[in-house]
Amino acid sequence: MNDFSADVAVVGLGPAGRAVAHRCSAAGLDVLALDPHPSRTWTPTYSAWADELPSWLPETAVASTALEPAVWTDRHRIIDRTYCVLDTSALQASLALDLVRVLAGTAVDVTGSRVTTSDGTIIDAGHVVDARGTFDSRDLAQQTAYGIVVERQRAEPILEGADAWFMDWRTDNGASPGEAPSFLYAVALDDDRVLLEETCLVGRPALGLDVLRTRLHHRLSQRNLEPTGHEAVERVRFSVEPPPRSREHTGRGGPVLFGSRSNLMHPATGYSVAASLASADHLVERFRGGGHPRRSRAMHIWTVQKLRNLGLRTALGLEPEMVPQFFSSFFSLPVELQRSYLSGHDDAIGTMTAMLKMFPTLPPSARLAIARTVARPLHGA
Repeated sequence: MNDFSADVAVVGLGPAGRAVAHRCSAAGLDVLALDPHPSRTWTPTYSAWADELPSWLPETAVASTALEPAVWTDRHRIIDRTYCVLDTSALQASLALDLVRVLAGTAVDVTGSRVTTSDGTIIDAGHVVDARGTFDSRDLAQQTAYGIVVERQRAEPILEGADAWFMDWRTDNGASPGEAPSFLYAVALDDDRVLLEETCLVGRPALGLDVLRTRLHHRLSQRNLEPTGHEAVERVRFSVEPPPRSREHTGRGGPVLFGSRSNLMHPATGYSVAASLASADHLVERFRGGGHPRRSRAMHIWTVQKLRNLGLRTALGLEPEMVPQFFSSFFSLPVELQRSYLSGHDDAIGTMTAMLKMFPTLPPSARLAIARTVARPLHGA
């Protein structure tokens, strides 16, 4: 049995863990990475707002861009912010691990300075990063989606001239009034292929993939696109919140949680990859400077997470017919405030301003629902 030591141990080699390992090793730190299947090929579709991506990421990691993505809430709206789909294989290749010692194995105990694997191997490190992804539990709020990939020409009637549909909440998906809502997400994967995906933004429980498949096929049929059954399929299910009172939350003696396992996961949207890429260098700076985040930044991140969790509870508490109205108000905000809420994970002032500006523009029923959400913790157990 071999034991190991390193400056940094990274547990999990998805996009977040691989980004940390790559950037730490590029900065001269001795890095050891652990994953059950370290050479596995990534297959999910990863997307991001272009302004979220770090400058060190090569342009080849971007597969397609939408200069003016659209949303449909109560009407058609343009988002004045470039959206992009990442080239998954190019992204993985760009996060090279040539200078990283990589082990195949499963972590069974992870602390702030030691990792123990299922075969008893011990890895001691100055810093341990836990990037093993989301917790798989149907008891937690989840996002689900079912999508098919079609040729660009077939998708044109669905896009209706838009660069992409970030959210299309129109009700032609066959859902009955009062049922949990879902929206169409439509983005170009490259010059020739478009992903058409029916998405349940968040639910506890979230809509099942069979329901989303039925809704997607109904919606596409209503828009004169009949799936053949031979299209490539994408299925999505992941938690957008950590379990309550989890012992794996960052704390004294615990590992640094990173990626979708941490507060980089946006609980109201499920996005985390771009934030993880952009935050990798913050960890490099932290590890090279003594291991502790700056107190002011840490406080801003904590505040933003509390505000975002409020947004998650609001989304879960809205009546189905209120959801498109909620996003109508959100996408009426100036794009700078949209960016603060969606991407500014340490921008407490911007996040709070976006929420305060949005509240009075909502219908009275939605404002009442939000007020009840805010008050509920005061009366809960």
